[in-house]
Amino acid sequence: MSYSPLISSPGTAYWRLALLSVAAAATLTLAGCAGMSARETSTVVGATAGAVVGGVVTGTTAGAAVGAAAGGVIGNEVAKKRDR
Repeated sequence: MSYSPLISSPGTAYWRLALLSVAAAATLTLAGCAGMSARETSTVVGATAGAVVGGVVTGTTAGAAVGAAAGGVIGNEVAKKRDR
């Protein structure tokens, strides 16, 4: 019987693959934001935060969408005022 230290059980393999997938997605996401202006970055951060808050508060996809829209507008406006 051979023993592999990387995969000790099927459940462990699943979680390692999930962790690797999340790390890869985060790396690609951060690399995609490298060329953005400060205003674009503020808009994206606002939209993301709004989507999370809207989704958590309402528990629905529609709430997350409304939160993302509101957060994007707020992030954009904050960046406008910061640039003055």
